[in-house]
Amino acid sequence: MSEKITPEIFKKLARLASLELGEEEAEYLRGELNHQLISIEVLDAISIDEQVESAAHGVPYTKENSPQPRPDVARTDKHRKAIMDQAPETEEGYFVVPDISHEELE
Repeated sequence: MSEKITPEIFKKLARLASLELGEEEAEYLRGELNHQLISIEVLDAISIDEQVESAAHGVPYTKENSPQPRPDVARTDKHRKAIMDQAPETEEGYFVVPDISHEELE
């Protein structure tokens, strides 16, 4: 099977993902992506009876085989102040984070 992700395609993907990669690291990741695509092609080639229904996972979660949900208990971490003191900016006890850009990528 030939490589689906060429160096040119990978460079474009890395640019779209805003990744800064060294040449060796980029080549490694490109190889890993190609291996994943090969695995998908192998799985796709497995013949499955059309009457078999698709499933999100192999075991349905029912009341009988699911653990009880843990109680939702609010608590203040004893290290909260020390953590908040390390933040570059806080407001009313919350971290202030930069706005997310909503501009379109090319």
